[in-house]
Amino acid sequence: MSRPQLLDLHFLQTPGVIGVFVLDTGDGLALIDTGPGSTLAQLQLGLEGLGARLADVRHLLLTHVHFDHVGAAGTVLAQVPAARAYVHERGAAHLARPARLLASAGQIYGDQMDRLWGPMQPAPPERLQALSGSEVLRLGRLEVRALATPGHASHHLAYHVGDDLFTGDVGGIRLLAAQTPRAPTPPPDIDLDAWQTSLALLEGTDAAWLHLAHFGTYRNTPEHWAGLRRTLAADAERVRTGLAAGDDLERVTANFTLALMEELRAEHPELPARFDFACPPWMSVQGLARYWQRRAARAGAQA
Repeated sequence: MSRPQLLDLHFLQTPGVIGVFVLDTGDGLALIDTGPGSTLAQLQLGLEGLGARLADVRHLLLTHVHFDHVGAAGTVLAQVPAARAYVHERGAAHLARPARLLASAGQIYGDQMDRLWGPMQPAPPERLQALSGSEVLRLGRLEVRALATPGHASHHLAYHVGDDLFTGDVGGIRLLAAQTPRAPTPPPDIDLDAWQTSLALLEGTDAAWLHLAHFGTYRNTPEHWAGLRRTLAADAERVRTGLAAGDDLERVTANFTLALMEELRAEHPELPARFDFACPPWMSVQGLARYWQRRAARAGAQA
């Protein structure tokens, strides 16, 4: 396998929502993220489709510690003693001791936790390599540059490998080539200023291909980044305007969702339903509302 391979994890039996990328390093396989525990069986099937096994994995390059990206990481490490995981230094503790993460998510998802995400097993701390986002890793024959890319999460990393850039969530959600990329903005630590800095870093990277967990591979073009900046600004402004007008979160969410779905429908008739499943608008509104409220609180404290 000379090029990165995309494994569709068929999240909740739905294709084109969560993907994991596979690289042959010459020293075993590297996975960019693992997906959640609920899709581990599909990850194994995907590897088998490439003529490989989970036991062939040696490196887990983790973008950030959200369930849809790394929920299965601890289980993979338990099943593959020769494997090692790379994760941002701010996320490593959550992988090793996920109890607080699970408790926090449980308040949001309630009795749907297991159905959505499956088990999240603690990762052995001695098999985690904490990164700051400035490292160059030598994995077999591959040189992997870790890039600190906060904005979606303070502990977010992207990975640059030759012509390939693995963007995690900071590079946006793009479910079809016709769709303008859009930023997933769930709580708790959305930071729009940091996101813009990360976009400048990624756009300046010498890579030909963008690999998005949600979902697929696209050419690295100025249009991708310009579109993502435009939609991120528009989504953030919609939430800010609604809050400033005194609307409650329910009304802000309804107006946000209506505008978003109209824009997506204009790009492709399948997009509203697919995007609503992949990135529920209510979660994006909550993250942006928290950002604006925290920013207002900081401004008030400084006044």
